[in-house]
Amino acid sequence: MMKKLALTLLLAATPLWATAAPFTPEQEARIKEMIRETLVSNPEILAQAADAYDKQAQAQQNDVIKQVVEKNKDALFNDAGSPRLGAANAKLVMVSFTDYNCPFCKTFDPLLEKIVEKYPDVAVVIKPLPFRSESSLTSARDALTVWKDNPDKFLALHHRLMAKKGYHDDASIKAAEQKVGVTVSQPSKESLDTVNSNLALSQHLGIQGTPATLIGDQMLPGAVSYDQLEAVVKAELAKLNDK
Repeated sequence: MMKKLALTLLLAATPLWATAAPFTPEQEARIKEMIRETLVSNPEILAQAADAYDKQAQAQQNDVIKQVVEKNKDALFNDAGSPRLGAANAKLVMVSFTDYNCPFCKTFDPLLEKIVEKYPDVAVVIKPLPFRSESSLTSARDALTVWKDNPDKFLALHHRLMAKKGYHDDASIKAAEQKVGVTVSQPSKESLDTVNSNLALSQHLGIQGTPATLIGDQMLPGAVSYDQLEAVVKAELAKLNDK
């Protein structure tokens, strides 16, 4: 990273020479050597440049996410086919992109529920994202079908599916359904529409893996600690309260 950044700084200086009076090869060599000596003597320059680059990239990504959220508010926050936990009139609605075969989702999902329980102004919309295998799609569609037909049973099934260690198969999915007292003989067509919508949203938001959690206008990638999650939620609530 540092070598690449140093090379970028050297190359960035070249166009400046082209607009000034021509330098001799010896002068150009000396200028390059002076830049190298400066970077070697002051390595913090590279760290500062890398930090500035990261901040700029993050700001650009946040701008893209804001635009996507603005254009897709209904699909993200108000889709009747997507399970929702928490108050109907919550100030802050998180969107959780998750996979029932994702080991990181299995550890992170309970933290989202803990946040919803602790903060009455926060809700979470669950967007199953079948990234990992065919059984990811099967479990997602069955869970979404239960949400549509028996919403009171959804959370129990969601917990059962998340509790499975390793990947699901047809037998483990049906066993989870039997445990909570539901039968999904055929997943609904609406469940496939919802999954396809989730996949499209994930592409627009630049999601590359699960879990991925939209909180306000920022995307929280991966499974973070409860303290980290809570800090982000508090910051977003503070923004909303200041409006």
